[in-house]
Amino acid sequence: MLRKLWLLFAQTVVVVLAIVFVVATLRPEWLPRRLSWPAALTGVAGGASGPAEAPREAAIVSYALAAQRAMPAVVNIHTTRAGRLPPGHPMTDPSVRRFFGEPVPPDRQPWSNLGSGVLVGRDGHILTSHHVVESADGIVVLLADGARERARLVGSDPETDLAVLKIERRDLPGIEFGDSESLRIGDVVLAIGNPFGVGQSVTMGIVGALGRSQLGINTFENFIQTDAAINPGNSGGALVDVRGRLIGINTAIYSRSGAPGSLGIGFATPISTARLVLEQILRDGAVTRGYIGVEPQDLTPELVEAFKLARRSGALIASVIRNGPAERAGVRPGDILVAVEGQTVTGTTAMLNAIAGLVPGARARLKLVREGRELEVTVTVGKRPQPGSRRE
Repeated sequence: MLRKLWLLFAQTVVVVLAIVFVVATLRPEWLPRRLSWPAALTGVAGGASGPAEAPREAAIVSYALAAQRAMPAVVNIHTTRAGRLPPGHPMTDPSVRRFFGEPVPPDRQPWSNLGSGVLVGRDGHILTSHHVVESADGIVVLLADGARERARLVGSDPETDLAVLKIERRDLPGIEFGDSESLRIGDVVLAIGNPFGVGQSVTMGIVGALGRSQLGINTFENFIQTDAAINPGNSGGALVDVRGRLIGINTAIYSRSGAPGSLGIGFATPISTARLVLEQILRDGAVTRGYIGVEPQDLTPELVEAFKLARRSGALIASVIRNGPAERAGVRPGDILVAVEGQTVTGTTAMLNAIAGLVPGARARLKLVREGRELEVTVTVGKRPQPGSRRE
């Protein structure tokens, strides 16, 4: 008797669960809210295998809240610069200038530029791209509430294409910082800025790649790649996560022809890098980096074969600056730098970052490979000179 009752109970449970599954899949609105699955998690809407296997973010069907949190902290930046008129411009003709009564010399005609920036605190500091404000004679910031404020340049760092501005206004909606180090390929991101001067806009995409380097954009490159549309005017704007937290500063786009417009490949400087630059500029007014005075080169397969090298990782020292820190420490052309202060060097990008992080005046250990033998030298770190030299 008990066995029959148990079988009947088991069959009933199976039938009920089957009915609930079918209804939850095809007609979830018929079920109480607690029993229904989010549309983004059902097999019909998103192809997911079930709610237990999908991440929590998959249930998000709108990013309005993230945009609302971040947009007040994103500003539009207008700059004026005195630049030379292009050849053939009518105003370069003195007779035309006299006709229009133009008092400004033809090589000093003002022109304007626009970009974006991000309020990083309530005291009026703005993080943006260096190229947005480079050589600007005047900077005007348009806040999200419509107010216009004149800004001054606190400091900039061309080698990461970052700059910090200041406006004299308090109690501003500073953005919340996120964690760019925890980003994953495929994470959803939003780009906020002022593309083509049309006004503040939000575009959505995903993280396409991390740690992009050797693009020839900056000296120090570690870009987040995204397909969120980034267009002229977005430079210096915010790249935020699905909670509206700042994870990057929009920097550049990929273009085959050089013409403006997004092709689905944009690059942003991670906030982990931007925060270090921001803190140094606010503290010292500039960014200070280490320097040892060498010209590095990646170890290509051709170089490895030509020099019959035993290893394929590291940075080849192509040349050494005379009387520079590296030469005084005994580094020679042809050496392979494999570690800086115990940090492994996998190539020139890793070498640049490792040396830049050293404190000028400090002593650092360099591990080298010379003629197949490992040796260690100690170098007194110098201060990296102003941009213009490719040597480290």
